[in-house]
Amino acid sequence: MVEIVLKKGKEKAALQRHPWVFSGALEKIKGKPEDGDVVKVFAFDNEFLAYGYFNSNSRVAVRLLEWDETQTIDKAWYENRLKQAIASRQFILTEETNTCRLVFSEADFLPGLIVDKYANFLSLQILSSGIEKVKDIIVDILKAALNPTGIFDKSDATARTHEGLPIENGLIWGENPPELLEVKENGIIYNINIADGQKSGFYCDQRDNRKILASYTKGKRVLDCFSYSGGFSLNSLANGAKSITSVDSSALAVETLKQNIILNHFSEEKVTAIQSDVNKQLRAFKESGETFDVIVLDPPKYAPSRSALDRAARAYKDLNRLGMLLLEKGGLLATFSCSGAVDIETFKQIIAWAALDAGKEVQIIKQFCQPEDHPVRISFPEGEYLKGLLLRVL
Repeated sequence: MVEIVLKKGKEKAALQRHPWVFSGALEKIKGKPEDGDVVKVFAFDNEFLAYGYFNSNSRVAVRLLEWDETQTIDKAWYENRLKQAIASRQFILTEETNTCRLVFSEADFLPGLIVDKYANFLSLQILSSGIEKVKDIIVDILKAALNPTGIFDKSDATARTHEGLPIENGLIWGENPPELLEVKENGIIYNINIADGQKSGFYCDQRDNRKILASYTKGKRVLDCFSYSGGFSLNSLANGAKSITSVDSSALAVETLKQNIILNHFSEEKVTAIQSDVNKQLRAFKESGETFDVIVLDPPKYAPSRSALDRAARAYKDLNRLGMLLLEKGGLLATFSCSGAVDIETFKQIIAWAALDAGKEVQIIKQFCQPEDHPVRISFPEGEYLKGLLLRVL
């Protein structure tokens, strides 16, 4: 096995079990590893640190996965890791919910692997060359452990290009999922599109937050921005919201929301679904004098990296300022960021700037986070990407 030695003083993060070793930390490579190979990583004084996946194309040159030198990274090792991850999510899967994230990359000691369960189908995202190299092993283990109807490769994230990997989007094994697959979350039925939908097909990471927010919406006029398949809208309808206005730029998302309303036998008359750029639509609402009791702002990732932080901060501030201006006095704003580069304190500061620009007093009444199937390793804070605030705007 190829050995990699780190520069003097660069072992601290690995000793603290952070899973990333950056290319600038490498002192010496003893051998010629291929991208995706498992290598042994040593400190400058030759102390063993960990096993990890090597990649010459990535700024993260080694993704660490095992700190016990006595372990062998073979099929049995992967089977143990996968079964451990799957077992830890079983309490989520009930008669009310048949979709969740089964494997969450570094959080489950499988850097670059995401596995989502949608009814009896699995959607995989493979985001590291190491996992790509053992994809067949992963699929065999998942087949034996879960007996799915089909396993779909949804590896179309731009992160793959940073690893020198091609985009993949297609069936790996079994049957293709139907174009519209029914899944259930918190008792609400959704039609999702694995092949052409956003992310891996559905946003499981907002499961708990949808339910929490719905408890505030009974009898309220709700505006759901970036509504996608209607998670916040449908939960609010289920809890007795007076009316829902849903806005998304995607025609497919708007059509899917309409289908989901019918699927759950909710009142179509209560819902106005608008295909539009959200910022443009918020300005149109402001010009027409329209207001709401509860507003949800759940935008896409504005800051994919720290280099984009300043631009993202301006975008978040403008979006939230517009939202605040459309609320009735004392109304609630549920605002989210899924950008890992924006931590919660930075997000709060952005909200404070937005409130100042809007001329509003704002109270934080609740903080949102990602659910149990998206755990955060204490040694890997970068895994905590989703954060949100429930604000009372005065």
